[in-house]
Amino acid sequence: MARSKWDTNVKDKLVLVEGWARNGLTEQQIAKNLGVAYSTFRDYKTKYPALSAVLKKGREVIDFEVEGALIKRALGYSYVEETKELVEDEMTGSAELKVIKTITKHVAPDVTAQIFWLKNRKPEEWKNDPHKVKIDKEILKLRQQELELKGW
Repeated sequence: MARSKWDTNVKDKLVLVEGWARNGLTEQQIAKNLGVAYSTFRDYKTKYPALSAVLKKGREVIDFEVEGALIKRALGYSYVEETKELVEDEMTGSAELKVIKTITKHVAPDVTAQIFWLKNRKPEEWKNDPHKVKIDKEILKLRQQELELKGW
């Protein structure tokens, strides 16, 4: 029986695939890097559970990093910025970089990031649903009429 390209150096290939997935490569790009057709790569995923596992593991790492960055951007954050200059020691004549100024900067929360987060995490409450908006307006109108009838 002929051996597939996958059967040689499997452990090394798994490490590469995980790294490529972590770096954001698509499955088509990973297949190309491995030197196989995408259809063959899909077959390998079915035939070799370890391949599917490292793809998932690699993607999870980058997904967590992006999620963390999105949360940080949505909520706003502070960071310290240092300005360094090359300072020469008059006694020795040697020069070294020294921090001459430290500033704490603030990045305001990003409304777009907040909306993106909420629409994906709480779609039932935050999706743009014109039908729901219409119903909400009708409910508000009925409540106003009810208050008017009560003399408010």
